[in-house]
Amino acid sequence: MNSIVPETWKIPPQLIARFGDSAGKQRAMNAEGHLLLVLHNPALDNNTGLERKAKLLWRAPSGAWACNSYGSESDLLKKHVASFAALVEQLENQVQEAEGADDYFRLLQAIGPLHRSSRNLHSTLQQAREMVSEDREIIVARDSAGDIERALELLHLDAKNGLDYTVARKSELQSQQTYEMAVSAHRLNILAAIFFPITALSSIFAMNPALAPEHLLHTASFWTVVGAGTISGLLLSRTLSKTVQSSPKPIVSNRSRYGAQANKKVKPKQKTERLRQAF
Repeated sequence: MNSIVPETWKIPPQLIARFGDSAGKQRAMNAEGHLLLVLHNPALDNNTGLERKAKLLWRAPSGAWACNSYGSESDLLKKHVASFAALVEQLENQVQEAEGADDYFRLLQAIGPLHRSSRNLHSTLQQAREMVSEDREIIVARDSAGDIERALELLHLDAKNGLDYTVARKSELQSQQTYEMAVSAHRLNILAAIFFPITALSSIFAMNPALAPEHLLHTASFWTVVGAGTISGLLLSRTLSKTVQSSPKPIVSNRSRYGAQANKKVKPKQKTERLRQAF
């Protein structure tokens, strides 16, 4: 008998024959009133590779459930779906507390595999619902799995938007700093433009700075050079000022839920009504 299926399970041979060397993907199989579910345990670790730890749930024609991991216990499907719901709540809190690109990227890596697993879980339970339509436990578990799939989809979207916002915010701040540096450099250029004509005219007319100040201040050439240089500098600086574009609006503190610069803390998202009722 195949080692994947416990030998104590009395299930039809055609179900056992559908297994290879591994359990394979999540799916539902039915034969002679026996329902066999191949499910995957949830995991936040994204470094486990392509192989997921499988869990087999067997429903006998009498309605009794058994699991290859826990044996014959009650509410096996409910406990399996509840393990996903617990991780969803944990990820919701981490998304609310994320502050940087590293946090959002780590969350995306964790949410992605869990979202795929929950989507396949929902599809598997829908197949089981079609095979055994009178089992209410399957119906409740399927609906809860659908809520979990939707919650993980929203979490993935929130983490992706948070990462995009963080990148855009840093890019905007960098652009603002670049603009401020350009404005400072332009002001220095204006100051240089004001004094450049005076320096040039003084060099042309070879004014002697060694001349006593009381004699230099009473010469007409000194005041002529100073006046002409000042007027020329002011005209030149005015011309340069006209070439400066108008200043953009300053970056104000954003009230978005994303990023460490948010002004107020966002309350954790409310769980869906079905999740609260089921778990």
